Amino acid sequence: VQLVESGGGSVLPGGSLRLSCRASGFDFSSTQMIWVRQAPGRQHELVATISGDSSSRWHIDSVKGRFASSRDNAKNSLYLQMNSLKLEDTAVYHCARFSSWPFGSWGQGTQVTVSS
Repeated sequence: VQLVESGGGSVLPGGSLRLSCRASGFDFSSTQMIWVRQAPGRQHELVATISGDSSSRWHIDSVKGRFASSRDNAKNSLYLQMNSLKLEDTAVYHCARFSSWPFGSWGQGTQVTVSS
């Protein structure tokens, strides 16, 4: 199983970023996927889940209306569109299979920094 996140960066409050996750080594199209983040000094937080066929999606209350998860099974790719970013969204973001939550071994992730 390999998951490679990209798309992070530094943005001003109110800005947008689109995170990507390229998956390999498992049946991506039938696997529920998640986005997890870890802010400095805090535990990992489940941010979003999306079913294999994209019919079911969930987002933590703090990002509802601002973040949107999506996927392209033809490209074995997962995405997180993040709009209206806030200072408290600063974290390292990881993608993973749902089965990895909460005790998964998280990869490198991608850093998102929201700062004025």
